[in-house]
Amino acid sequence: MTESKSMILGCAGKSLTREEINFYRNECPWAFILFARNIGETEQIRDLVAEMRDCIGRPDALVFIDQEGGRVQRLRPPLAPNYPAGGALGALWHDDHDAGARAAWLMARLHAFDLLRYGITADCLPVLDVPIEGASDVIGARAYGKDPRPVIELGRAAAEGLMSGGVLPVMKHIPGHGRAFADTHFELPVVNASLSDLQRHDFAPFKELSHLPMAMTAHVVYSAIDPNNPATTSGKVIDEIIRREIGFDGLLMSDDTS
Repeated sequence: MTESKSMILGCAGKSLTREEINFYRNECPWAFILFARNIGETEQIRDLVAEMRDCIGRPDALVFIDQEGGRVQRLRPPLAPNYPAGGALGALWHDDHDAGARAAWLMARLHAFDLLRYGITADCLPVLDVPIEGASDVIGARAYGKDPRPVIELGRAAAEGLMSGGVLPVMKHIPGHGRAFADTHFELPVVNASLSDLQRHDFAPFKELSHLPMAMTAHVVYSAIDPNNPATTSGKVIDEIIRREIGFDGLLMSDDTS
């Protein structure tokens, strides 16, 4: 069998085209990811996931999805319930820390139950970004809070809930997307905060949860670290910040580059 390549690939629609099948077989990606465009009905999703794995001869290949709750939720009724965004869990946590953490764990455990029904084995959650006032709404209510403590506690609970249900978590967007004043889907944000501010505020949740198995990078330039490259392609950010400062030694994956 061909050795897997370091790629996570998606597809254009609800079933694979002949071109996609041939491409997967030739390139042998390590894993796959589903987006809203790939979601139809129950058997269609299961068939698509099975066909992806069959193309590379690996029935255990990971299949990722973004199933956060709120506006970022690929599976919706009747395929899965509508879940609240991270900000709603943060509001509950502010009223009752224990209740908020329990809710975050339970919601993630339910995500795992939903996802495994379709053969999906990794969820791009928890969101560990800590937004500042005036930042782009691309994170917004997806965040658990505007300071590190609720983000750490609820992010930990969510990750544990997913893993207890047999789904792997992916913390994002390392080393922090909360200061970005632009949506990275359309332009490249530059964050001009000092390194000390980043360490205290943005990096803290990732450092506390650095034991998690996977993390997704931010397409953000941090001028105090590497003014020329976004974190995703910056050897300095990856080596000096993500690996050493934050201490994350798990699997590091890029945010979407398509």
